[in-house]
Amino acid sequence: MAEATPNTKSMSIIVTKGSLDWAYPPFILATTAAALDYKVTLFFTFYGLSLLKKKLDPKFTVLGNAAMEMPMAGTHIAMPNIAAMIPGVDAIAGGMMKSLIKKKGVASVEELREAAVLSDVRMIACQMTLDLFEYKKEDLIDGIELGGAATYLEEASNSHINLFI
Repeated sequence: MAEATPNTKSMSIIVTKGSLDWAYPPFILATTAAALDYKVTLFFTFYGLSLLKKKLDPKFTVLGNAAMEMPMAGTHIAMPNIAAMIPGVDAIAGGMMKSLIKKKGVASVEELREAAVLSDVRMIACQMTLDLFEYKKEDLIDGIELGGAATYLEEASNSHINLFI
């Protein structure tokens, strides 16, 4: 991407969640915006930081997701919150979601993350979160910047679009 000018379209996203279903929006929006020549910055903090780990293994839960319906047997089956009490149901639901993603030809989180890297999306890991959860920069994929709230705010103050995911 060319050097930013005052007319450069830009977007910043705070990424706070690292579960399978919450991993998709920031990477899809970032890669789409980059393809449209936006200068894009992702700021990963708290549980969103796990999306930058070298070994990416996003978890999935049905708990608190009242809108979740899975296509099954020609219909849509809702997963009630009480199902989350059953041991192993989150792993089964996560496996079903990953299977559906693959079956429908949707890119995996790993592929979207790699596309973001190749699209020169700026990715910043929150230093405070690294310290809080006792991660090291070596635990994260290459090319990640470290920064804090001030780093993000500086970027956000110059962005046309700011999102919190």
